[in-house]
Amino acid sequence: MKFCIKCQRSFFATDWRCPHCGHTPTERDGFLTFAPQLAMQNDGFNPRFFQLMVEVEPTHFWFISRNRILGDVLRKRFAAPSQVLEIGCGTGFVLSGLRTMFQQANLSASDIYTESLSYAARRVPDALLFQMDARHIPFRNEFDLIGAFDVLEHIEDDKAVLAQLFQACKTGGGIALTVPQHRWLWSRMDDFAHHKRRYTRGELVEKLKHAGFRVEYTTSFIFLLLPLMLAARLLHKPAGAEMEDQMNAAGLSIGKLTNWVLSIVMSVERALIRVGLRLPLGGSLLVIARKPITADNH
Repeated sequence: MKFCIKCQRSFFATDWRCPHCGHTPTERDGFLTFAPQLAMQNDGFNPRFFQLMVEVEPTHFWFISRNRILGDVLRKRFAAPSQVLEIGCGTGFVLSGLRTMFQQANLSASDIYTESLSYAARRVPDALLFQMDARHIPFRNEFDLIGAFDVLEHIEDDKAVLAQLFQACKTGGGIALTVPQHRWLWSRMDDFAHHKRRYTRGELVEKLKHAGFRVEYTTSFIFLLLPLMLAARLLHKPAGAEMEDQMNAAGLSIGKLTNWVLSIVMSVERALIRVGLRLPLGGSLLVIARKPITADNH
């Protein structure tokens, strides 16, 4: 069911013209925009980074490992979702993984930046892509699965986002979140990525419960590499303004041999998670939460 951002009323229609108030979303770069004012802001973010991400993601151990872990967990907990939404899809690397996981699903995805949606459209041509503010999702009771992977930490009012996820999720459906974990891991990487926070497990679980969700699964990942993460944060010098320095700060520029070794380590960690081990510590946290069948749609 669609939801008009302007008049705050739900409706069924084949297009996006609200039958109640007549409002129709505008377009930018060929994509529907539900928050056009945010599409023109970048909070200091360099759009050129999207092209660099497209080049880095397919071979970088972190992005590959996250996709593989997500694939294992999501296939187990969401057998055959028909409607899937990814929020903050960026250049579409995870989105392409979701298409592989759920080949029969109707796949939708959003981002604040229409520039990134252009890259996502090339990776997943059959996905419905649009620009929006995650604090104002234009759907109600629509999706069997909603994913937000390393997105929530970028938004100041994360409680508002979780409340909107609850509204957009079907009863009995669920959400999958990944977030950076442990406040004591804060570093210049977080500054570079414009993070608002790193989470504790208890903090995120409590916020999800407050939004109405029932948390059914949590695990850390990037557990075996935690000592390396700590060492990297202690040894790295402050990054300069150049993109190369920023890439180094974000941990995206590493040698081929290092990348291969780290991939092997992460394959061991993935195996541990696959057999049911829930890792207690790690640079990232994965959480699955369900909208209870008995819940009121508040």
